[in-house]
Amino acid sequence: MKTYSLEELTDKYIGKKGTQKRDRFEQELRIDLLGHAVKKARLERNLTQEQLGEMVGVQRAQISKIENSATDARFDTILKVFKALKAKVNFTVELDKQKLLLTE
Repeated sequence: MKTYSLEELTDKYIGKKGTQKRDRFEQELRIDLLGHAVKKARLERNLTQEQLGEMVGVQRAQISKIENSATDARFDTILKVFKALKAKVNFTVELDKQKLLLTE
């Protein structure tokens, strides 16, 4: 029985890196992971969606949409959510093969 790597299966069924379909898939995956991180942090702090929304200044429905990846929330809203959760945010921007680490 032949085994396949995740990369091989992703290339075959989603598309090779750099293709529009693969880029869209990877973006959706990152949004899903972000929503999962928000929900996990909220639950660890024993907060309801409504309580977190009040802390951030948005409706409970907006928190639900972020957690369920149902919306492309504004970046500043995401940062406010993580700040309210007392979570440190790091992300890397790559520009002309040079990486910039940004911390919030």
